[in-house]
Amino acid sequence: MNTSVSNTGRLLWAGLRALLVLTLVTGVIYPLAVTGVAQALFHDKANGSDIKADGNVVGSSLIGQAYNLPLKKGHQTPEPDLKWFQGRPQNGLGSNTVNTQYKLILSGATNRSADNKDLIDWVSAAKAAVVNDNSVAGYTVKPSDVPADAVTSSGSGLDPDISPAYADLQVHRVAEKNGLPVAQVQKLVDEHTQGRTLGFIGEPRVNVLELNIALRALTAKS
Repeated sequence: MNTSVSNTGRLLWAGLRALLVLTLVTGVIYPLAVTGVAQALFHDKANGSDIKADGNVVGSSLIGQAYNLPLKKGHQTPEPDLKWFQGRPQNGLGSNTVNTQYKLILSGATNRSADNKDLIDWVSAAKAAVVNDNSVAGYTVKPSDVPADAVTSSGSGLDPDISPAYADLQVHRVAEKNGLPVAQVQKLVDEHTQGRTLGFIGEPRVNVLELNIALRALTAKS
């Protein structure tokens, strides 16, 4: 009997020591080590890839933002503020219907088949809006000029980047709305166009938030 109790006590003490050691290693030491390495080598990314303007955090380089006018009374969706560069459509987003206390935003894409009537109608309407919004005096946008990212959401619906083609298409409209020379606005786009990662991964892109921050600085000088 005493031997059985002694063995049980010894096994329990060994198990407790293993629990304490593993808790210390995996619950304290390892997380602190990973956090330390991340803060030392990838400080910006580890803290959310914040973008600052005038000393304040205005967003993240990883999450797209909407650039809209205040919602008008009686309207369900706001109109885009056309003095700013516009990002990809956010029609893939929806509301959280489970949590009724807070209206949360969910990410999602324009996930329809190519022959889906709803998608065809939506893309056609979006393309017409892009053509209408960006056609200004002396510069007419043709439907064939509109790139795919101008009329569809990304896989997450939160893409912060647009293609250089979509940014270029908006240059004349942004220049006119802000009273700026087209060449100056085009230079901004060129300066904020990033190439493929490591030269071969992904596609060239323009971060819309960073571009609009630079645009605001340019309009302030002007």
